[in-house]
Amino acid sequence: NRHLASRFSAVFTVLSTTQSPAWALQSVVSNSSCGLRMSSTSVPKFEVAQFPCRSDNYGFLLHDPVTGNTCAIDTPCATSYKKVLEEKGWQLTHILNTHRHYDHVEGNLELKTEGVTIIGPKNERKEIPGIDTKVGGGEELELGSFKAQVLEAGGHTDGHVAFYFPDLSVLFAGDCLFSLGCGKMFEGTPTQFWSSLERLRSLPDDTMIYCAHEYTESNGKFALSVEPNNQDLIDRMAVVKQKRERGVPTVPTVLGEEKMANPFLRGDISAEIQQNVGVTATDSPAEVFGKIRRAKDNF
Repeated sequence: NRHLASRFSAVFTVLSTTQSPAWALQSVVSNSSCGLRMSSTSVPKFEVAQFPCRSDNYGFLLHDPVTGNTCAIDTPCATSYKKVLEEKGWQLTHILNTHRHYDHVEGNLELKTEGVTIIGPKNERKEIPGIDTKVGGGEELELGSFKAQVLEAGGHTDGHVAFYFPDLSVLFAGDCLFSLGCGKMFEGTPTQFWSSLERLRSLPDDTMIYCAHEYTESNGKFALSVEPNNQDLIDRMAVVKQKRERGVPTVPTVLGEEKMANPFLRGDISAEIQQNVGVTATDSPAEVFGKIRRAKDNF
């Protein structure tokens, strides 16, 4: 429903980073107070620091206050990570790389010190600087108090992976899934990419998605061009516009809301999208996705 996001009460505080755009914010999330999972099961406390890197990347640090483990999810640059680690008093223990693109691995070697383990996709191992542990879809990682499932997320790049923390209801999606969009299909096929998106779409609706770029406003303009009568999308874009005018990030997003508004998760269920991208009766869901992706590339 439209109120999924209200279940998440992330607290935003300004970070004094060396890059200080208006959206240099930190989201600190503790599931003990945010109600991420509505059950009686004890769930570990955690914190996510979110901050700007490069022109439109976000950097993320996932911190376990029980063990002290701190994971960097991708490393667009080293400087911002070092600044936040110092300010928070956290010790980096792991780097989780979703894929090989330079704006996700550039800080690897500078951040890799004694005791830091770099984990990345096995199918891109030759292009992940300093990689120690190679992983693929279906594997599970133990990171302090947390367990992460490695999800195959190929399509943007062939070996792309995502990291899902089921006990935290958190997904680090890299460049596979964006807020109101998805990554460009540089190497994969429509069948591969659609399979990846279906895999992510099947996660619980309350999954909080940390994607790697601030692309929501531009993604939303395309989404409205292919599904202009989607009231959930219209309402969502009004909120996005207000946030960006105030310099507030639109990331993280919530999977349940993405399923109602993101055209790349709706191609197989929205007749309006299908009509607007020229879908025929014989097109498979993967072919429908391919037509939406091509429409976005030409938008």
